[in-house]
Amino acid sequence: MAIPTVGDRLAEIRREARLTQEQLAERSGISVEVIRKLEQGSRGAARLDTLHALARALGVSTSALLGDASQAAARGEPGHRQLSLAEIRRVVAPVRGIDGAPLVVPADEPPGLDTLRRNLHAADHVYHAGDYAVALRVVPPLLVNVRAAVGLVGSDRQHEAYDLLARAQHLAGGLLIQLRADDLAQTALSAALDAAQRSANRVVAATVIRTMCWLLMRQGRIGESAGLAVVTADEVEPRLSRAAPEELAAWGWLLLSAAAAHARDNRPDEVADLIGVAAAAAARIGERVPASDHLMLVGGFDDAKVQMQRVEAAAVAGDAGRVLELSALVPPVPTISASAWRRHRLDLAWAYAQLRRYGKATAVLTQLRDTAPTWLRQQRYAGDIVDTIVTGRRRAMTDELAELAELTGGAR
Repeated sequence: MAIPTVGDRLAEIRREARLTQEQLAERSGISVEVIRKLEQGSRGAARLDTLHALARALGVSTSALLGDASQAAARGEPGHRQLSLAEIRRVVAPVRGIDGAPLVVPADEPPGLDTLRRNLHAADHVYHAGDYAVALRVVPPLLVNVRAAVGLVGSDRQHEAYDLLARAQHLAGGLLIQLRADDLAQTALSAALDAAQRSANRVVAATVIRTMCWLLMRQGRIGESAGLAVVTADEVEPRLSRAAPEELAAWGWLLLSAAAAHARDNRPDEVADLIGVAAAAAARIGERVPASDHLMLVGGFDDAKVQMQRVEAAAVAGDAGRVLELSALVPPVPTISASAWRRHRLDLAWAYAQLRRYGKATAVLTQLRDTAPTWLRQQRYAGDIVDTIVTGRRRAMTDELAELAELTGGAR
């Protein structure tokens, strides 16, 4: 018996709701042509935001449409990459000999752990700045050297070495997700979790799990992402009165990951509850950590990030007006991680585009292009926003908009 496709499920649920394709199109804002193609089994994979809008209009979870075909959303990602992954692939998935040892080893003795930690911080800074070309040059040798160092340090520093390895593998995994190399990212993150367990650092392990949740959501595995985030958050839940700031942050990030997944699965009540608890964790951190140290100590988890998650949830729900209302409450805190801030700005651009304020939407995208062009090129969301602007404008495309379309792959 054939497994029902997304189109099969969509047609079945639509008929149960006694809606025509035209009525569903009107309710969801998705064109009737797209709905018809989906139900007819078009080869192209449905975009996750399209499925979410249809599910919301039908009053069901997005998972109900995805079913066993949840991988289809992942196959919808563009296959082209402007940056070569050859070197990082060689290091993240190394060829191994009969004894299990990787054949890729440093030519010389690796630096000490203190030097490697400084190198990791520098690589992390490059990654968060969105300079992926440079990151692809510095992360592979860093990983090779850290792995070698693990085998050379004494037993008294083994936990420290594995902690460093977990962080380096985690950085590689995040970079590969941004470059849409999902399978390779899974390999890197699995290795990061193994190293975190050997280091006995539950905060780092929870951080790796949070990035795994992000990867699962990008693959369309929404239910698994939410489940993993919630289960892990329950396991690491700290006592608010006693927990260290980094423990509160790791827990808070997991709560926001669960909220992001539930938002995409049409579960607004769960989203509100999770964000509310995360806000309590952020408030507790704010009482104990100076704002200038938020990024360094807790990875940028603070009140501003919690508010950004509220904005994202409103965008996922399709409420552009609410996005603008909530965005006004996001404080311009300079310690917010650059990647989180840029993602928030895309939500703002989306809202402006939905409200036909195309000049403001273009201005936000142009600012992102000027400050982080490599990052913006990898964001399919940005291309979708450009499509909306180009389709909605009645005048000829400006040079500025044409440049954005070329960069993001929009206006296809």
